[in-house]
Amino acid sequence: MTAKALPAVVDAETWQRRLDGLRVREKAATRELDAIAAQRRRLPMVEMPDYTLEGEEGPVRLAEIFGDKSQLIVYSHMWFPGETWQCPGCTGFTSQFTRLEFLEPYDARFVIVTQGPIDEALTYQRRVGNKMTWYSTANSTFGTDVGAPPGGGFAVNVFLRDGDTVYRTWHTSGRGTEQLSHTFALMDLLPYGRQEEWQDSPEGWPQSPTYSRWPGSEDIAALYGPDA
Repeated sequence: MTAKALPAVVDAETWQRRLDGLRVREKAATRELDAIAAQRRRLPMVEMPDYTLEGEEGPVRLAEIFGDKSQLIVYSHMWFPGETWQCPGCTGFTSQFTRLEFLEPYDARFVIVTQGPIDEALTYQRRVGNKMTWYSTANSTFGTDVGAPPGGGFAVNVFLRDGDTVYRTWHTSGRGTEQLSHTFALMDLLPYGRQEEWQDSPEGWPQSPTYSRWPGSEDIAALYGPDA
């Protein structure tokens, strides 16, 4: 592919000076993210009811989903009843997480919940080759109570367990979930970025409608599903 435009070509000294100027902002952003994480660690929490969800082996209490861990990250996957292919954004986002064992030394677990019935959810999990553990909230108000109601959007919630009591400590949705993804971080390193129309890019940079370059759910299945 021939690019429509190219960055300016300069000598090495000029390039290093421009990079050093950018580095000042990058380091400031890193320190701000550290400060945000510190504030997040100081958030209060709210006690949750004793929900019962559905897992591969049947009903399971919310406290039991933690296993032997005390911290739990939950991604609420969008679900459309009767559809063969579910939300491509959720499908692509969660397909990244194939190795979650690194959370174990941090006393944490990361799982998916969805409003779809558990048998349909597990069928979809296998169809797209998803490696995470799935649960269903089809027979529970859990999804609605944590910002992911039936027919609603996706969300991320974090919980802390003290004995059999579960507390909600953090929540985000929309672009707030980008911090959990390596895909956007890698795209943003590229000279042409995400190549989406909303981005502030130089004149002539390749840009397409938002989401148009994202893989569809069928594409994910072709890459990671049982027939890959």
